[in-house]
Amino acid sequence: MGGSLMVELATDLTVREVARAAETVLGRSVQVTPDTDIARDLAVDSLALMNIVMELEDRFDLSIPLDRLATVQTVGDLSDLINKLRIKA
Repeated sequence: MGGSLMVELATDLTVREVARAAETVLGRSVQVTPDTDIARDLAVDSLALMNIVMELEDRFDLSIPLDRLATVQTVGDLSDLINKLRIKA
């Protein structure tokens, strides 16, 4: 497999995990793509976002630094951040 295909597969899997975490926290079904705006499209406030982040930290067994979340706006941004942190782990 080519390197870019592996990255795409990892991103797709991470996007699905973000959707699952959001569904767990929000208690409703959500449809997401990498372009989904977390606050606007999912109607997620800062508390719900923190709960989603904690869910993802448990699922991926990693710690997401709060200062890195400041740059996260879309599901794709969050997926990229998680994948970068997983590579460093």
